[in-house]
Amino acid sequence: MSWSPPGGRVDTHALGPGSASRAWRQGGVSWRGLLGPGADSGSVPVLAALLVLALVFQAANPHFLSADNLVNLSLQVSAIGVMALGMVLVLLVGQVDLSVGAVSGLAAAIVAVGAVHQGWPLAVAVAVAIVAAGVIGAGYGWMFTRVGVPSFVLTLAGLLVAQGLQERVLGSSGSITLPFDSPLVRFSQQSFLAPALAYGLVAAGVVGGLGLRLLERRRRVLAELPVDPLRPVLVRWSLLGAVAGSATWYLNLNRGIGASFALFLALVLAADILLRRTRWGRSVRAVGSNVGSAHRAGIAVRRVYVATFTACAALAGLGGVLAAGRLAAANQGTGGSDTNLTVIAAAVIGGTSLFGGRGSAWSALLGALVVGSISSGLTLLNLDAAPRYIVTGMVLALAVTVDALGRRRVNVADR
Repeated sequence: MSWSPPGGRVDTHALGPGSASRAWRQGGVSWRGLLGPGADSGSVPVLAALLVLALVFQAANPHFLSADNLVNLSLQVSAIGVMALGMVLVLLVGQVDLSVGAVSGLAAAIVAVGAVHQGWPLAVAVAVAIVAAGVIGAGYGWMFTRVGVPSFVLTLAGLLVAQGLQERVLGSSGSITLPFDSPLVRFSQQSFLAPALAYGLVAAGVVGGLGLRLLERRRRVLAELPVDPLRPVLVRWSLLGAVAGSATWYLNLNRGIGASFALFLALVLAADILLRRTRWGRSVRAVGSNVGSAHRAGIAVRRVYVATFTACAALAGLGGVLAAGRLAAANQGTGGSDTNLTVIAAAVIGGTSLFGGRGSAWSALLGALVVGSISSGLTLLNLDAAPRYIVTGMVLALAVTVDALGRRRVNVADR
């Protein structure tokens, strides 16, 4: 890629102890091989929180862990999860995008107007919506890197602009209903993977991931670098295969794995590979860990910022498209302020640091599941939105506290 370091390597000696060099040399041990870099400090508490939520809500309502409710939960978190994945990328470089909800609403309006009122082919409407969102993100990146406008203020202004454009696109009616026979509605609501395909994808993912992990281990051995013992690696991936296979079996007792959720998982896997196994991904972590050291190491910092802002906005657009299909409509409330808060909360709760440099693509999945579980569990208890905001806020505060304490321990260890 054009923004990779000269010669494909970073002079890690120039990065200094405890800064971007740690991000550039991701490999690690323990849970990193399973859930990605940073997972050892962020994902384990999230998994524990998911377990606690499941036990509490199951005790309060035996329907919570039913296959039917879990299938519904997976469909509900797909759109938010896709947007949270984009937010993870921006947070990794130490920035934030406050306009993801508004951009998703604008994309939903574009796809609805294009497909229903303008008669565009659905593929064209979806492409225009995602490209328009990506252009907004690229504009953020340009303004941030060339003009120096803080991302907080820049994306807050973008939120207002996107909301205005959304209302203008929707027109006087303010709401557009998508036909129930629309391919987008069927994809988001009614399309599920065949059981054989679902099991095949799980097997391919586990075998492929283990193969990449063993290949990385072999390369480290040949380079005379420290590696994990082989047995724990095999055990972790065997456990992952067992958990993924069991979850697939349980969901198949009902309708199975939704196509929209499968798309979300595919995007998480792709982002995980990009972040952990490409120069661009290492550059993202290096910039987020210490932008000054990354710049001195030869990383094209401006291009990294532009790329992450663009990816975040494009994924917000895709999330808006999925949300429109899920609700079979686009209106002025699509992507409201609640969406922004939920997306940021999902990314942070999932284990991504607000301070940059730490987190993984899996943070989007874990965080979306936590937020979705809270919403689903409280809905089953016939409670309104107020308890959901309170509980989500408390979990978010706890996640940020854990992150801050973790950074404090790392800083003390580096002294």
